[in-house]
Amino acid sequence: MLATQTPDHPYQSRVAFAPTEDLRRLVFATTRSTRKYANLTANPRASMHINDAHHGPVDFLEAAAATAVGVAVEPEGDDIEQMRGVYLARNPRLDEFVRAEGSALLYLQVKAYYIVERFQNVCELRLEE
Repeated sequence: MLATQTPDHPYQSRVAFAPTEDLRRLVFATTRSTRKYANLTANPRASMHINDAHHGPVDFLEAAAATAVGVAVEPEGDDIEQMRGVYLARNPRLDEFVRAEGSALLYLQVKAYYIVERFQNVCELRLEE
């Protein structure tokens, strides 16, 4: 789930994503006509919640989740093809979508991860710039 901010409240959207090898960027795509794109254009600060829950009773003890916080960036120049390659390596079925004229490829430049395991064990991982 990608969380963005409207002037009045937070807004969440499900997105397909792909991490870069160093985990400093989480690449995703959307169409430019979406609310999430408008929100990110107005305020690029965002977070992404990732979990491995299976929606069963063992999730409270066994599921792990990470929240990545950072700033959304629309790549430029050579960075576009590099980020597209990262994204399509994990999401090959979205090739047509990510290349469509109305689509935008973005990434969350991660500043920190908050990792939760076993329901209450929280670890903060700050990334150096």
